[in-house]
Amino acid sequence: MRDKVAFITGGSKGIGYGIAESLAQEGVHSVLTSRSKDNADKAAETISKKYNVKCLGIKADVRSFSDLENAVNETLENFGQIDYVLANAGLGHFGSIEDLSINQWQEVIDTNLSGVFYTIKSAVEALSSSKGYFISISSLAGCNFFAGGAAYNASKFGVTGFTQAVMLDLRQKGVNVSTIMPGSVSTHFNGNEPDEKDAWKIQPEDIGEIVVDLFKLNPRTLPSKIEVRPSQPPSK
Repeated sequence: MRDKVAFITGGSKGIGYGIAESLAQEGVHSVLTSRSKDNADKAAETISKKYNVKCLGIKADVRSFSDLENAVNETLENFGQIDYVLANAGLGHFGSIEDLSINQWQEVIDTNLSGVFYTIKSAVEALSSSKGYFISISSLAGCNFFAGGAAYNASKFGVTGFTQAVMLDLRQKGVNVSTIMPGSVSTHFNGNEPDEKDAWKIQPEDIGEIVVDLFKLNPRTLPSKIEVRPSQPPSK
């Protein structure tokens, strides 16, 4: 894996950052996108210094195909290749269908679902050239619906199905495709502030370890859909 190049959306914090750190420990260089240039640069600088790898921060909104095209082109200009693409960026608005606004619905679908499409669409040529690996970060909400989750469920059910279809599209081109579906993860998602209360949750670096394991697995074998749960959630 050393000197491979990963393109990670939403890489400045949370799961994306945890994946970037785990890959950096294997000698993988990364590009981290974020809607905040400052956040992307800060995260990239921290990883570069800590692990002695190249890490580049790029401002890009996954709701914009042109943003992702530009980010992919900048990655190729700087590194000459893209071996791993991780569509991680996401957000959530929750509430009854009676209260969910049109703008909230659109933001969730545009970010969580269209953003995954734009990510692989912009990078598929580079990934096919490198015979690389595409991973989307879905959610257990992509197979388990719940009240107040209409927009989020729709987006993640869509990501799960979309990624499995892309797997079938690209498998004969030498590109492996998986979707990872985590349960509760200790991140800043939906206003959470990670602290000791989150000790029972999946940690971002745990997802990073799974990604590393997938990339190290013999490419003839493909775990295409992976559900991940906290082993001991609080009893209700």
